[in-house]
Amino acid sequence: MTKIFCDIADKILVKSFNKKTIVKGFTTNPSLIRKAGAKNYKSYCLELLKITNKPISFEVFADNEKDMISQGLKISSWGNNVFVKVPVLNTKGKFMGKVIKKLNKKNIKLNITAVYTSKQTRQILKEINKTTKVIISIFAGRMADAGRDPIPEFYKSIKLSKKFKNVEILWASTREPYNYIQAKRLKCHIITMPPSIIQKIENFGKTTQMLTKDTVKAFLNDSKKSKFRI
Repeated sequence: MTKIFCDIADKILVKSFNKKTIVKGFTTNPSLIRKAGAKNYKSYCLELLKITNKPISFEVFADNEKDMISQGLKISSWGNNVFVKVPVLNTKGKFMGKVIKKLNKKNIKLNITAVYTSKQTRQILKEINKTTKVIISIFAGRMADAGRDPIPEFYKSIKLSKKFKNVEILWASTREPYNYIQAKRLKCHIITMPPSIIQKIENFGKTTQMLTKDTVKAFLNDSKKSKFRI
């Protein structure tokens, strides 16, 4: 079963989607939190934690190992449902294995983000234990945007993770509702997506006949509104 997480930081939307049984958790990042209007990162995250007790990821935003570890320790203390989001590499391209290993040893739940290859998944797995929860977020949409097929990397990463009952592979940067079908076929553990795509998934089940009629009606209504003439 592929779990659906909601990728959002807006408090109103988190409150709304937290009520949905289809939503099993949340993912955020500094960009989403900034767009939500936060003035103070910690204060805003603590407000989100008052809304949901489902798993939620908050990201570090340092670029060196020492500060990532320090931030990770602080973030993890905010709540039992918190996953500390750590990039697999820093901006210089250095693997953050030391950060992953140090935080994992302290039994801190991690979400390793910005992963693109099974090679990176293999590197991560070498640094962790087999008890503390770890999510590995593979950026499918961004990979596809660059003209690369993400499916083989997911297949290999999921296969590698089978030896770790504490590890879940997450389909990130979802672009369309059909990605959910793809993730399910791969037996990917989690897929995270924005609210707009979750809403479309809730409407799955329409027949092709219904889709055709809905499309024709929409075009006809638009032509009437525009008062076009031929």
